[in-house]
Amino acid sequence: MERAPRLDRRTWLILAVLAAFALRLSAATAPSLRLPDLDNRLVDPFQTAAGTRAIAFLFISVDCPISNRYAPEIRRLDEKFAPRCVVVRLVYPNPAESPEGIRAHLRDYCYPASAMRDPRQQLARFAAATITPEAAVYDRQGRRLYLGRIDDRYVALGLERPAPTRHDLEEALDATLAGKPVQQPTAPAVGCFIADFAQ
Repeated sequence: MERAPRLDRRTWLILAVLAAFALRLSAATAPSLRLPDLDNRLVDPFQTAAGTRAIAFLFISVDCPISNRYAPEIRRLDEKFAPRCVVVRLVYPNPAESPEGIRAHLRDYCYPASAMRDPRQQLARFAAATITPEAAVYDRQGRRLYLGRIDDRYVALGLERPAPTRHDLEEALDATLAGKPVQQPTAPAVGCFIADFAQ
């Protein structure tokens, strides 16, 4: 009977590094989350139709003025990317916002995207989102590819450019659909702090 060859120290080290990398990669993928939709049914925010190429979560709030100023841009992005198999989901992390208030918000701002509530801020914590508005882009395997601002129109609170010079979320989605790495995977968002919402 032939014995299997013994592994040397270098091979064991390479295997250990690969195992650690695989463990880290699996920890970065989508967890088993269930968030309430507007009918209070628990849904998996990462569940999408076959053929979906990416999910863009947009953390927004009914009462955040900067978040509301981005409604036209969010609608434009949804119109551009929905036909290209990107799911855009609005996420409301403020537990004080009721389903009725969110429905009114969707109507008032003509949002076409699907919405869900995150009253315990589980998805916000998982995505590391801290601001409304802020975007988190995930691939089909649940790996986060981008987290940050929609664009750079807001430099700081109270300081706004006439027009953005960078379209960070759009660039991240374009790169993802092209199978390329996102050049700038994070960009600081400006808006209302999710931590300030009462829990």
